[in-house]
Amino acid sequence: MTTRTKGLLYLSKSDILHLGGDTSALYMDAIHHALSRHAAKEFVQPLKPYLRWRGAEGHIADRIIAMPAYLGGAAPMAGLKWIGSKHDNPSRHGLERASALIVLNDAETHYPIAIMEGSLISGMRTAAVTAVAARYLAREGFQHVACIGCGPIARMQLTTLLEQFPSIAIISLFDLSPAASARLREELQPRFPRVEFLIAASAEQAIRRAEMVVTCTVAAEPYIPFEWLAPGTFISNVSIMDVHKEVFLQVDKVVVDDWDQSNREKKTINQLVLEGRFSREQLHAELGEIVIGRRPGRESADEIILLNPMGMAIEDIACAQAVYQKAVDAEVGTWLSLE
Repeated sequence: MTTRTKGLLYLSKSDILHLGGDTSALYMDAIHHALSRHAAKEFVQPLKPYLRWRGAEGHIADRIIAMPAYLGGAAPMAGLKWIGSKHDNPSRHGLERASALIVLNDAETHYPIAIMEGSLISGMRTAAVTAVAARYLAREGFQHVACIGCGPIARMQLTTLLEQFPSIAIISLFDLSPAASARLREELQPRFPRVEFLIAASAEQAIRRAEMVVTCTVAAEPYIPFEWLAPGTFISNVSIMDVHKEVFLQVDKVVVDDWDQSNREKKTINQLVLEGRFSREQLHAELGEIVIGRRPGRESADEIILLNPMGMAIEDIACAQAVYQKAVDAEVGTWLSLE
């Protein structure tokens, strides 16, 4: 790992794009590393606080979150992701829903060594989590993916899956805005001409015929019942609130990234725990336990498996560290003085 020698490195989104920040290759190993260190308990990750205030708490996606973490291993790193989200940014302000900054701190001196635009890294690391999980939890050679919600997060999720899994032949898209589905198809089709992109008339139609489902919405209420999930389905519940409570109780395996992060803020798992219907003992595994082989992944073709990834700060730190190292090696970015 390159040590800090010039001050603070600033990386803009264009810098990160120049480094390949919109492609999955930059993130997969970093996510695998973060999950492995998580399973080995070589991390510190306080529960992330949600900042809301009166007049700004009208939607579940409206908040600013502080996500600090330390990630151990051969090249330890600490840092913070500071991420804001407003569900109506696209319609009211012409902005993307989420914005973020990531700060990295040297694990020995605690000095900041980098600050970078974080929304791209945040979205791509989330997609990489889905892809890493699919290696263990999806059917081998799966071909049909349903994507519910067709905004920027969906684009990153599907780009990553299509880059990592050449077996994918069909993508079914659904969004409450048909224009969003059509726009995403137009963006992805030229890059992946081998794939057939279908626009579904409903979420149910898309999900019922898929082997893998990815939710990429800002839904505040669940809408996916267990009955829509065919035998063998793997569902990555990225946007967290899309799946009915009963799905957690009826699937063959529930997997989370981090139990403590998942069992809070009145999310679905927390609601079930408070109702006495779910517990840590009923959880199949944290994803890192599967990655290191401590717990099994998919064990039969017909298992229905639900991944509920809340998102972990150590994933952001691992990916930002990979971006930082590549930027230093390629001499990309702007050095700022702390003096």
